[in-house]
Amino acid sequence: MSDQLDTSRPFTRADAVAAGVDTKVLRSSRFRRLFRMVYVSRDAVDPHTLVRAALVIHPSTAYASHHSAARFYGLPVPHDPDVHVTVLAADDRRHRRGIRCHVTTHEPQVIEPDGIRVSHPFQMFVELAGVLDLVNLVVVGDALVKMFEISPERLLVYCRTSERHHAATASLAASYVRIGVDSPMETRLRMLIVLAGLPEPTVNLRFYDEHGHVRRRLDLSYPAIQLIVEYDGRQHAESLEQWGEDLDRREEFDDAEWRILVVRADGIYKHPERTLLRIRRQLMARGWPQVPPLGDGWRVHFPGR
Repeated sequence: MSDQLDTSRPFTRADAVAAGVDTKVLRSSRFRRLFRMVYVSRDAVDPHTLVRAALVIHPSTAYASHHSAARFYGLPVPHDPDVHVTVLAADDRRHRRGIRCHVTTHEPQVIEPDGIRVSHPFQMFVELAGVLDLVNLVVVGDALVKMFEISPERLLVYCRTSERHHAATASLAASYVRIGVDSPMETRLRMLIVLAGLPEPTVNLRFYDEHGHVRRRLDLSYPAIQLIVEYDGRQHAESLEQWGEDLDRREEFDDAEWRILVVRADGIYKHPERTLLRIRRQLMARGWPQVPPLGDGWRVHFPGR
């Protein structure tokens, strides 16, 4: 194999020919075909190989965007098998199965970690507004502000001043983004509550010990009426140590006359209305003023089963 060709990174058949490589070898077990006419060494290990492969056949101004940018950053997006690439002109598109190509007329905001051109996180958020529903977009936004340690207000200002397509949708989603959210399911539970027209719970309420250390943290709560709404995933039951800590924690809050309302996955995906009615009953029982009836804004996002 020619020393002129780095086969640990995706390359095209034309690259191989230019390097004097016999193209018959590309069909051997030494290589993987990633897209039509795009290959890489079988031993190459890189979590961003497919993104590199999609970009290698596009002009140098192209960049990974949408779902692919989100996955590059490690943000939670619904599964999408395609690599998303954005180009600056329609003629720059390269048609391959497994690549979804977008065209923009706006000046791109791109960063280049590890030599890969990727949408800036704020730009990516606006891009995703064109392909994700509201709740999944807020999931991304909550994770984005936590990962990059920025305020939701900065994201909102960016969306409101952006001239890109879907900026209005992105602005709506950004208005729901909150700091301190630990998981997508916490976001979904909060959005279920808010979209039903119920009072928005406080996110990430913290209790400190006498030394100023965080002793307890509440994902979602209504401190004024000592009500906790808590998402409980399976992972809590899979550790005896965690299970014991959870019991101690709940006993502590019981002693302080807090009410803990636990919601599991089926309370969001299968029985969202039942969950909302439980929360509304507790709000009323514990004295929240003027609890509204449930609205219908949640139904399109949480249809249940």
